[in-house]
Amino acid sequence: MAQAHAKPQHDYHLVNPSPWPIIGAVGAITLAIGLLMYLMSRKTGNPELWYVLPGLALVVLTMFGWWRDVILEAHAGDETPVVQLHLRYGMILFIASE
Repeated sequence: MAQAHAKPQHDYHLVNPSPWPIIGAVGAITLAIGLLMYLMSRKTGNPELWYVLPGLALVVLTMFGWWRDVILEAHAGDETPVVQLHLRYGMILFIASE
């Protein structure tokens, strides 16, 4: 327990398991099913957008929650210079590929 805040012996920040990937996956599936149900309800002449809202809410919650965690980790100083460099390279490669 005394070494909980000791200097890491590696160059990478190992994060704790996050609930956001599974919440995002459930939200995406719920959103897809909701969109299908909305399209099916349009056939009957009574379109209902209520089917889409739970999935959309989960996807938006995932986006805000996940980015909140990333920002908190960055402000906590958990990312080493090597990780910061690789994040920059990743963003540059993403922008270049688009």
